[in-house]
Amino acid sequence: MKTSTIKHEHSCATCNSRLHSVFSVVEAEHVHELNEHKACNVYKKGQVIFSQNGLPLGLFCVNSGKIKLSVSGTDGKEQILRLVKGGDILGYRALISNDRYHCSAIALEDSSVCIVDKAYFLKLALEDQKLCRAIFKKISDDLKKAEEHIVSLSQKNVRERMAEALLFFKATYGYDSDEQTLAVQLSREEIADFVGTSTESAIRLLSEFNNDKIIELVGKKIKIINPDKLTKTANLLY
Repeated sequence: MKTSTIKHEHSCATCNSRLHSVFSVVEAEHVHELNEHKACNVYKKGQVIFSQNGLPLGLFCVNSGKIKLSVSGTDGKEQILRLVKGGDILGYRALISNDRYHCSAIALEDSSVCIVDKAYFLKLALEDQKLCRAIFKKISDDLKKAEEHIVSLSQKNVRERMAEALLFFKATYGYDSDEQTLAVQLSREEIADFVGTSTESAIRLLSEFNNDKIIELVGKKIKIINPDKLTKTANLLY
């Protein structure tokens, strides 16, 4: 499936997503330069943005949409590592370490993404101390989340992990206008891949949560109708 190029009037100077990204701290003159060293594409739902083991050519900045980062094992089983939204950056670890991508990025819905030239990004990160610190913080925050996810997978049972995953989806993407329905639609297989269980188990657990009046299932949509009980089921401290 081909990507379509976004017209260049989506400039960095007026980009709202930039204000919620690591580039919010760069100086005004660098914002203009940044705009000249990027290209923007629209990726359709299900389209691969970059592939596991691929070589990095630039930094991906999500303008809008929802994207999953996942790893495929030798058995073909997918593990979702992270979910991202507008304002997030992708591919920075491989770019900074001059390594191959350790995962794939796939659009969960139609998403617009800007790609900043590799050489320019590395040059800017070295020159702009505020940006450098923001990138370090981003790396630290993502490492913390990854460690928390590993702990969850190793120490919590699958029911707790499912509840925690639903709360994570809410924290990442929020609600629709009804303030109950998760503002992201994931397949049952994708939910299972994030939780670290089988699709059959994920379907069973969601049905149990529905019967227990913790959530309400409306097709692929999920409503959280008892967030307190969901938090208790996840065995969280907050």
